[in-house]
Amino acid sequence: MFPNQPLAERLRPKNLDEFCGQEHLVGKNAVLRKVIESGNLPSFILWGPPGAGKTTLARIIANTLKRPFFQLSAVHSGVKDVRETIEKAKKHQFFDQPNPVLFIDEIHRFNKSQQDSLLSAVEQGIITLIGATTENPSFEVISPLLSRCQVYILNPLSEKDLTGLLERAIKKDINLSGYDITIKEYEAIIRVSGGDARKLYNALELVVSSEADETGSQKIEIDNQKVLLHVQKNLALYDKNGEKHYDIISAFIKSLRGSDPNAAVYWLARMVEGGEDPKFIARRMVILAAEDIGLANPNALLLAQTCFEAVNVTGWPESRIILSETAIYLAISPKSNSSYMAIEGAIEEVKKSGDLPVPLYLRNAPTSLMKNLDYGKGYKYAHNYEDNFVPENYLPEEIKGTKFYEPGLNLKEKEIKQRLSVIWKDVYKYNPE
Repeated sequence: MFPNQPLAERLRPKNLDEFCGQEHLVGKNAVLRKVIESGNLPSFILWGPPGAGKTTLARIIANTLKRPFFQLSAVHSGVKDVRETIEKAKKHQFFDQPNPVLFIDEIHRFNKSQQDSLLSAVEQGIITLIGATTENPSFEVISPLLSRCQVYILNPLSEKDLTGLLERAIKKDINLSGYDITIKEYEAIIRVSGGDARKLYNALELVVSSEADETGSQKIEIDNQKVLLHVQKNLALYDKNGEKHYDIISAFIKSLRGSDPNAAVYWLARMVEGGEDPKFIARRMVILAAEDIGLANPNALLLAQTCFEAVNVTGWPESRIILSETAIYLAISPKSNSSYMAIEGAIEEVKKSGDLPVPLYLRNAPTSLMKNLDYGKGYKYAHNYEDNFVPENYLPEEIKGTKFYEPGLNLKEKEIKQRLSVIWKDVYKYNPE
């Protein structure tokens, strides 16, 4: 045990008896405990929230069964790393030894080709795969691999579990045992942990060290106020499931909207280094391309959509380059929210005026009865007229002439407004300035 290690690492359980929570999996006579005790370990996927014990459980299983243990992170590994690890695993295969365990953290980050590279080794028994994911494996793991794995669901740690972890840390940790620590209130420290044991330990260590530095005393009392003070003041880590997750994606989007490529790339780097899901970032850029750039540069939406598809195909870490290119392009693009404002205005009108009838000449007339009722009668087919246009009212009569789309003040939409002012001169007035 190394005193300079993070508290969560120093207190990582070494066996099932030390493991906290997940009684439905590893408690007495529970399904996964029976599997471990039998020694016949299948490949499986652990699905659960951060800090629920997925990595710890995988290590305990390999250690209990005396299996060689290899670990990869899908955030930083590619097909080459998988193949190299499988080759290493082959060297550990002997007739009288069980398969090595390959643990892949955040396996949902692997794209299809990366997951495909695991199939043969799993099928041939070269490795026993243990995957960990915070995402639903039904959507994030390819069917051939999923069909070869059991899925075990881990629950968030309960308040009782978290309280027990705190008390264990105070009594047994090599660093904390040197202090006289009393926890007077548990609410805040449990709340900031969000059910995540790692965050719980980080917060505890932070509060203790901060209090010791400020008071110079070995006697430390922890209450809600002190927890909130020290955690909010010092804990600047990116948390992809907490408040900072939303703060940073907000700063990223506002930097794109504000046409600042440098700030956009900085906030992108914060998310990349923090382990954010690249598909989440790409999805938000697709939305921004339509909402904030729109018709000022229609190609922005095409590039953002291409980015989303490329991220799915390419995987991590190469996707960071695609995200960067797209973020810079969106940042330097001219901006317009006219499409967003148009649909918002139209929705408000629908809420206000209700279910207005479609004019008869615009209605579909698939049956003779509908034709007899004049459905579609008088409709003017635009392509039969000069320039493929004929003045017509396409709105309900009650809101005839209403304008929802107002072209933005950018070069592209000035051209659009000029054309609209010619064909819809009663609605759009063009001022060439």
